[in-house]
Amino acid sequence: MVADLDKRVEAEQIKQGIKEKFRIALYVQKAALQFIDAGNRVEYKLSSEVRDAGFGIHPDEIASIVRGHDNKTLNDIGGVESIARKLLVSVDGGVNEESINSRQQIYGFNRYTEKPSRSFLMFVWDALQDLTLIILMVCAVVSIGIGIATEGWPKGTYDGVGIILSIFLVVIVTAVSDYKQSLQFRDLDKEKKKIFVQVNRDGKRQKISIYDIVVGDVVHLSTGDQVPADGIFISGYSLLIDESSLSGESEPVNINEEKPFLLSGTKVQDGQGKMLVTTVGMRTEWGKLMETLNQGGEDETPLQVKLNGVATIIGQIGLTFAILTFVVLTVRFVVEKALHGEFASWSSDDAKKLLDFFAIAVTIIVVAVPEGLPLAVTLSLAFAMKKLMNDKALVRHLSACETMGSASCICTDKTGTLTTNKMVVTKAWICEKSMEIKGNESADELKTCTSEGVLNILLQAIFQNTSAEVVKDKNGKDTILGTPTESALLEFGCLLGADFDAYAQRREYKILQVEPFNSVRKKMSVLVGLPDGGVRAFCKGASEIILKMCDKIMDCNGEVVDLPEDRANNVSAVINAFASEALRTICLAFKEINETHEPNISDSGYTFIALVGIKDPVRPGVKEAIQTCIAAGITIRMVTGDNINTAKAIAKECGLLTEGGLAIEGPDFRDLSPEQMKDVIPRIQVMARSLPLDKHRLVTNLRKLFGEVVAVTGDGTNDAPALCEADIGLAMGIAGTEVAKENADVIIMDDNFTTIVNVVKWGRAVYINIQKFVQFQLTVNVVALVINFFSACITGSAPLTAVQLLWVNLIMDTLGALALATEPPNDGLLKRPPVARGANFITKPMWRNIIGQSIYQLIILGILNFDGKRLLGLSGSDATKVLNTLIFNSFVFCQVFNEINSRDIDKINIFRGMFDSRIFLAIIFATVAFQVVIVEFLGTFASTVPLNWQFWLLSVVIGAVSMPIAAILKCIPVERDTSKQHHDGYEALPSGPELA
Repeated sequence: MVADLDKRVEAEQIKQGIKEKFRIALYVQKAALQFIDAGNRVEYKLSSEVRDAGFGIHPDEIASIVRGHDNKTLNDIGGVESIARKLLVSVDGGVNEESINSRQQIYGFNRYTEKPSRSFLMFVWDALQDLTLIILMVCAVVSIGIGIATEGWPKGTYDGVGIILSIFLVVIVTAVSDYKQSLQFRDLDKEKKKIFVQVNRDGKRQKISIYDIVVGDVVHLSTGDQVPADGIFISGYSLLIDESSLSGESEPVNINEEKPFLLSGTKVQDGQGKMLVTTVGMRTEWGKLMETLNQGGEDETPLQVKLNGVATIIGQIGLTFAILTFVVLTVRFVVEKALHGEFASWSSDDAKKLLDFFAIAVTIIVVAVPEGLPLAVTLSLAFAMKKLMNDKALVRHLSACETMGSASCICTDKTGTLTTNKMVVTKAWICEKSMEIKGNESADELKTCTSEGVLNILLQAIFQNTSAEVVKDKNGKDTILGTPTESALLEFGCLLGADFDAYAQRREYKILQVEPFNSVRKKMSVLVGLPDGGVRAFCKGASEIILKMCDKIMDCNGEVVDLPEDRANNVSAVINAFASEALRTICLAFKEINETHEPNISDSGYTFIALVGIKDPVRPGVKEAIQTCIAAGITIRMVTGDNINTAKAIAKECGLLTEGGLAIEGPDFRDLSPEQMKDVIPRIQVMARSLPLDKHRLVTNLRKLFGEVVAVTGDGTNDAPALCEADIGLAMGIAGTEVAKENADVIIMDDNFTTIVNVVKWGRAVYINIQKFVQFQLTVNVVALVINFFSACITGSAPLTAVQLLWVNLIMDTLGALALATEPPNDGLLKRPPVARGANFITKPMWRNIIGQSIYQLIILGILNFDGKRLLGLSGSDATKVLNTLIFNSFVFCQVFNEINSRDIDKINIFRGMFDSRIFLAIIFATVAFQVVIVEFLGTFASTVPLNWQFWLLSVVIGAVSMPIAAILKCIPVERDTSKQHHDGYEALPSGPELA
């Protein structure tokens, strides 16, 4: 089932409307604050509590400065350094751990008001709102009144009390089920909100939850992060903030010393920086916005919407049958009275009989309306989401779980998803010499054969041009904080004997400008002011891009010489040689700048220093996972920013790139015409040196031109458009930015491709489990409606009473959903092709099973109903009650065995994995046990009489015969829905029952 996102769009529009109103309120508030400040600034007096804690600024004062973007007051106070002193923190060292409690007491916790959870009684109340149950309760009350008047106390209350007890049981089971789901979704919602940031505390850099942030914390921000609280800019480079979530403005805001205010909930679009936290929790602008938006909830999934439509149609059919049943029973009763000359005299017994007819009609509606369909979807999704959470996959949108079962194509990143993301420099090409780096001995050899001048500039290029840091952990050991690539380079620098902080007197060098790495630029550049007054630019990044920026190279003597085309071709050959060994290639370069100030970092005139090859091993199990996907009819396409030779080497190692598959570079892909796209895209298995725009274009064409159901992975801020465009967006939990996670449907917590395959398996399990339940429920519906209707037409009475039908409804809806919708997946699910986009949910094999089982049950129950007394030799005053009890008992056992039959729609072996499903077994045993109790001990309320062992055996045999019948039915060939052929470059998959 592929997501039709209309419901989600509608929910988003409502939220956006609320946001717009709130933004207007913010602007009005800001204008009012500025107007007030223009006249006379509000004086905030320090309370004794704030003063005793040692702080020098009131919580409301600091909040109003940031909220009003009040530069004047900030400057009057003395800027961010003065604010930090008033908050008793250092902008370098950060908060002292011992002061955290007092900060939380004075300035508050970084938590937002949440909608209170609904109590169990509220779910009971919701269950009681069902109109048909209300009508039945009214009928029960009237039945009790008439019964007492005609039969006396307590005999006259039995029928009515039986209906009330049945309604009570239905309501309690429904409420318990819904309540448990709500608790589960609440727990999952908490997982969604877990965001971690890096802060300085006690002079050490560490990662903490945003909920643990306090006023005074020094927070490090980088591209893709969410600003965790309101604060003031301390330092940074090229810091662009997307404030659209608060202001609605699409243009990002450049944060610097002149515009230093940062607001909670906004996103870092580019750059990096440090901020001082000034306001947390409900005092922030984001907190106020969250307060207005905490109503709402998860919108219905596409499958729920579709099944709601099915339920409506079935309900309408049931209503028609109910009305016809009531009319037939009433007309027969009136005609019989007229024939016996009793039409003129009406007693309370007659009224009670008409009331019973009405109750049966209403109960038929209760049985016919399959409210269990949407319940089954929710149960199955909740069960799958909980299991996936344990397997390191956090489902953010319910629809993604069911849609993933239809995925026919996965566009995956390479780094961290197919590989371990644990990088180390294993080769280097310096001074036109290639060397393997295997440890200290290799490093010593490199230092020996490399001139001091080259080594010196290489280490500067590594240590000055980096976004990573070497810090001390709690145990005093050096730890590198940064991306895996940055960490690998710093480790390489440290291996060469340099100290990160001491090397070249880092503090004597002044960083003038930084151009951070992103997936579009594929390079990082920095302008550094030298101690002697000069300026030097350093650049590193994708090898081909950096090489094109260079016109000089450092030779073996450490001299800077020209880089003519033949020499550049030699460097390219080395790059390709490294890449063919599955190494990521990074080039480092520098440029002397004559001017002391340069507005933009140049993209030409650099001197090539070195090429390093970084090893990033393939994850264990990835090759097997890719083969599993191919067997499941899912195409895997690698989309990476790496060198094409590196990408091809990794793809071959994973078993992803086949002989007829195509590896293409992003620039070549962008140059393709629409007609060429149609020919090329089906064969693409690897796309290298791609931009996020290329990924978006590939996903769009796969969906629109070829009808593929596409899942796409992403970790960067620029991946957000592709994540939104795909049917299922998969964000990386470790390497992924908060922007990517927010735009994804599923977060892969361990960044592992095998986890993605697990999501596919559970998605298919959800889909097939709902199909099993629908097959089971429709069979019960058909039999219950038809047997009661035709019995009413022919005999003038219904064999199944209101209480019995309510029990059947409970078996069919809530218990049936619990049993079938929570079955765990089996490996056979990944040996069949995915469900095609737009395929019929109720398949021809399902119709075959429904019709076959319904015919069997109707024939058996019909024979018992119309000729049972003669066949079984029943006579006496209670013969009718015994027969009706036997019919009811046989009907229930037919459903019990058909529930087992429904475990597999196609295969004869329905017992596979049954004993691993504890919920299923528990419900089957509970249903049988309660049926025994109803028949043997609750006859007064359920209109049953105890049966002898022969009739119990007969009931079980009638039910059990449905199992061989199910096996015979599955041998009847039916024309399968023609599945849309997937354009995946692989051979078509065989499909059939034997592969299910």
